[in-house]
Amino acid sequence: MQTIIDSATPLDNRGRRRKLILIVALLFAIFILGRIVLSNWVDLLWFSSLGYGSVYWTTIALQVVLFVVAALVTFAVLYLAFWGIRRSHEGNLPTARAIVINGQPVRFSVEPALRYISLGVSIVFALIAGSTMAGEWPALGLFWYAPHATGGATDSIFGKPLNFFLFTLPAWELIDNWLLTLAIATCAVAVLFLFITSGSRTLENRRLSYGPAPWRGLSITIAFLLLVLAMTVYVDRFQTLLEHHTIFDGVNYTDAHVSIPGALILCAALLLGAVIAAINAGRQSRGRSLLIATAPAILCYLVIGIVGWYVGNFIVKPNQLDREEPYIAHNIDATRRAYGLDRFSQSEFPAETTPDAVDAANNQATLQNVRLWDWRALQDTLRQIQEIRTYYDFPDIDIDRYDLDGTTRQVMLAARELNVDRLPESSRNWINEKLIYTHGYGVTMNPVNGFTPEGLPILLLSNMPVQSTVPGLKVTRPEIYFGELTDTDVYVKTRQQEFDYPQGQNNTLTSYQGTGGIVMGGFLRRLLLAIARDDVATLPFSDDVNSQSRMLLWRNIRQRVAKLAPFLTFDQDPYVVVGDDGRLSWVMDAYTTSDSYPYSTHYGLGDNSVNYMRNSVKTVVDAYNGTVTFYVFDSEDPILATYRRIFPSLFKDAVTMPADLRRHVRYPEALFQLQSQVYGLYHMTNPQVFFNREDLWTVATETATDSEGEQAVQPMQPNFVLMKLPGGTREEFVEILPFTPANRNNLIGWIAGRCDGANYGTAVVYDFPKTRLIDGPQQIEARIDQNAQLSGQLTLWNQQGSHVLRGSLLVIPSGRALLYAEPIYLQAKQSPMPELRLVVLALQDKLAYGTTFEAALRSLFGGEVSSLNQTEATTPAAQPSAGTAAVPPADTDALIAEASKDFDDYQRLTAEGKLAEAGQKLEQLKGVLGRLNSRRK
Repeated sequence: MQTIIDSATPLDNRGRRRKLILIVALLFAIFILGRIVLSNWVDLLWFSSLGYGSVYWTTIALQVVLFVVAALVTFAVLYLAFWGIRRSHEGNLPTARAIVINGQPVRFSVEPALRYISLGVSIVFALIAGSTMAGEWPALGLFWYAPHATGGATDSIFGKPLNFFLFTLPAWELIDNWLLTLAIATCAVAVLFLFITSGSRTLENRRLSYGPAPWRGLSITIAFLLLVLAMTVYVDRFQTLLEHHTIFDGVNYTDAHVSIPGALILCAALLLGAVIAAINAGRQSRGRSLLIATAPAILCYLVIGIVGWYVGNFIVKPNQLDREEPYIAHNIDATRRAYGLDRFSQSEFPAETTPDAVDAANNQATLQNVRLWDWRALQDTLRQIQEIRTYYDFPDIDIDRYDLDGTTRQVMLAARELNVDRLPESSRNWINEKLIYTHGYGVTMNPVNGFTPEGLPILLLSNMPVQSTVPGLKVTRPEIYFGELTDTDVYVKTRQQEFDYPQGQNNTLTSYQGTGGIVMGGFLRRLLLAIARDDVATLPFSDDVNSQSRMLLWRNIRQRVAKLAPFLTFDQDPYVVVGDDGRLSWVMDAYTTSDSYPYSTHYGLGDNSVNYMRNSVKTVVDAYNGTVTFYVFDSEDPILATYRRIFPSLFKDAVTMPADLRRHVRYPEALFQLQSQVYGLYHMTNPQVFFNREDLWTVATETATDSEGEQAVQPMQPNFVLMKLPGGTREEFVEILPFTPANRNNLIGWIAGRCDGANYGTAVVYDFPKTRLIDGPQQIEARIDQNAQLSGQLTLWNQQGSHVLRGSLLVIPSGRALLYAEPIYLQAKQSPMPELRLVVLALQDKLAYGTTFEAALRSLFGGEVSSLNQTEATTPAAQPSAGTAAVPPADTDALIAEASKDFDDYQRLTAEGKLAEAGQKLEQLKGVLGRLNSRRK
């Protein structure tokens, strides 16, 4: 009896362990599944809150269908492969054996273990394959919804339409890679069983033995593998249109005459090998037959490689231009279409050198809007004078144009966002971070060349609450709940009032009045939301959060738009817009891209390589409610047209964009930069010139100075300019970029991307005369450095305690000439607040400078001697603060009275805690004292 109990105890323990493992695995699976379901439920609530519930369901439907199909097929293929191969080896599998564990003999059989292993491996591979294919839903969705082209242009090699390469080929490659993985996996299973059975026979016979039957399973899998490889070779033929070569991309002579025809021969050889392997499985299988099955493909591969090497080295290389010329023409034409360069027009620009050629009288708008505020210097300055509190930040500076008092002015805007990471450590708690400090506040706006006498920006919008110095320019909803720094979830419409903005020693509070976010609802819903957002310890038990409260999720505008439309590529530089109604909105450019446009050359876009790009969508995000609207600006883009078929409710036509937002659309920066890079090579449309690289352009370079005073040469960034294009009748907002010949510093041309009205989205290329040299930015920088007076002054300023910050050198076409402008700032090392101290202007043959823009203009056009006299800084800047009348000439008593009034106002505002307004009065007082000082001299 004792023996029976002892022998049963290990079995009971193993049973308990199995049950425990099963329960733990089940609980773990329930936990994972529950998290997935909960996460998707929150996503559904979020999509629905934005009015895009149908977008969510369409995406989920695509992912579920792809997951189920891929998982079931993968499971079926692998499990049937395991089953079939196991059956074919049934007579050769090891029999039951006994091993000793803790002194007890334990018998086990290999076959049941293999059955469980095959089931487990098939399930794991099925889940991986399903998840992988579901993650590729955009490519497979495009394939499924793409219209079937029945006409139109086709490629010259395969005769396939564009839709085939954009939609069908990427899907074929995904499916082919999936089948290839399955084929390799089934071969691995067959090899595994072969080793198991051969090992068993070897142990029994005491010598290495395979036998005929085990090769049957391997033959079947080899036949499947060769069949899939034939498909792979067939699909890869089309990839030759996308391959990179030294001189150009796409099909070359060797590809067209050797590789592509040879691929069909190789396909036939692989199919023949698959037939041989299948026949080998149906008779007395042997390993040598499998070698025979692969031999035709290997032989064809070697022969095609040798022939291709011979043609490339002895037929093409000695006559490369003649042989490759038609294929170079294909590449040039396709690349220009893929990047929209066929929408560029060309014109000549004389680039004359005299001051009269600037035609200042007819280009006043251009001269009055020369951007003297470098965005880096302005950002540092705003952080000193407009952050007000340490937890505010200005993450970016945007450039735009606005109608101010009936005149279009180029301005710079900065959104004042809340950075919760800057809150004092003592204030870092759940209530403050989630309920009170929920949003940023307001924007600043200043003219691009507006400076106070002290070298600070003239602010048209500033302070908290937002103050405007321009009639008609207002901000009625300054709160920024959605922005570039809003990376945390918050809860609004709670019993806890939110911090709005500081005012002296007190804080102004507010409560959210918008419609954004997910309604919290009852306790159960709140608990589920808390679990989903990892806020279980606090949210369900907060008395401040009620059923009407709202959870604001994915408030960072980049994450927000990417979650709604992950198939689009978004510009990383969104810009803020003040609408006519005073609301703040963010505008982001969105692109459709592809890496399978036939014959087109690939270029880097971020971390991706693309050979097709369109700015098809403008995305608008309301800074208060978080609503997101996608406006279609390129209805001819085939990729976006297909996405509109998938998500008909996601996109709106451009004509529905409100007029006050439409006035602020601009040529997208990322597209302009990439087009400029491509244009440097592909403006050469003659294959012979292209082959020899006779006229290669590169983006002009400049010497940039960082906040530490370090200098580095880098490509120029596109510059937005309000100007009258040559031959134009009115000023327009354009994005420009100058070019130099490769490895040279002189300018060769410039591109203008147009932003306004019917001209939006077009570009003009202006070619300079090739009979004379036109100074580039580096040459102008050298002339500045070589000017004895300037160089001495900059060296003097760059002493201990301060350093010189040189702004970007601007190259601005005006009239028939080029005007170069560079602002120079002085920045104290202890207080990073750059102040404008010099403006340098230049023409091809003349350099002028002054302490103000007007002084530099007078020196350049009026014949005055350039001066570094700081007293000139007391002259008002180009544009006095709107709403503040310029002080007319007055006697000393009047100036003293004005200074006294400013000082009294300063004391009163300080006592009232209105520090921002007091700061403005202090600046006005400094200006009056400066004018008094100049009169004394």
